[in-house]
Amino acid sequence: MTTKDIGPKNPVQKGADATIDFVDERSGVKTGTRWFLFRNIPEGTSWFQTLGFTAMVVFGMQAITGIILAMYYVPDTQGGAYKSIEYITNEVTWGWLVRGMHKWGASVMIIVVFLHMARVFIWGAYKYPRELTWVTGAMLLLLTMFMGLTGYLLVWDQKAYWATVVAVNIFASAPILGPYIGDILRAGPEFGPATLSRFYSIHMLVIPGAIATFIGLHLYFIVRLGISEPPWSKRRLRIERDEEDARRAAAREKAKALPGSVNYPASWPVEAEEATR
Repeated sequence: MTTKDIGPKNPVQKGADATIDFVDERSGVKTGTRWFLFRNIPEGTSWFQTLGFTAMVVFGMQAITGIILAMYYVPDTQGGAYKSIEYITNEVTWGWLVRGMHKWGASVMIIVVFLHMARVFIWGAYKYPRELTWVTGAMLLLLTMFMGLTGYLLVWDQKAYWATVVAVNIFASAPILGPYIGDILRAGPEFGPATLSRFYSIHMLVIPGAIATFIGLHLYFIVRLGISEPPWSKRRLRIERDEEDARRAAAREKAKALPGSVNYPASWPVEAEEATR
């Protein structure tokens, strides 16, 4: 019995415990929560390892503010889109704040994801056995950048229109699949009313769903494989040194088995290594 179990429980606490036990007995939610949240982390873990969680928090903020903006936004190319943005900014209560958080949050999310992937690359955290963690992270970076592209057009002013025209033309100039990608993004051969609806649906439905899916996969690999140790970790350096010693020992044994090979004393390379450390 733990300290928190001492003393009578009020009816609310009893009802909450009974509900949790009822759900856990049928779904194993307690076990899953412990597996996801409570795990060992390597020594030397620092704030640099929180960049991924920061990106996930920013994505949550983008989802919430995006839902609020979607309640007032009108994807109309005849002036309705731009007027709805003006209405959100100037008339809706706290609309300027919500739109500002969504606008600058997109830039913050791209920057944080870039910093997170740079940290993973510099620390070598993409290596075995975390290759799939790296692949899902790279997909999240591409989706984040594409979400920024599709959201930029929704203001439907001159700057957003021509910037998107340039971006789509770059995609369309790619060999083989480029023209098909351009037609899909434009919703036809030219920019028009259907283009805004296409970008709005991709921005609101397709990309957030894909990002949520890859975040789930990314978190699963992180929980299953653990957090990688920093390059200066003594334990990591010791493991890498032992692996290198094992590879060299295997190479020596293989060389001995070759016909006509020179059999050096088995202790010589190890002693030479120890002298250099």
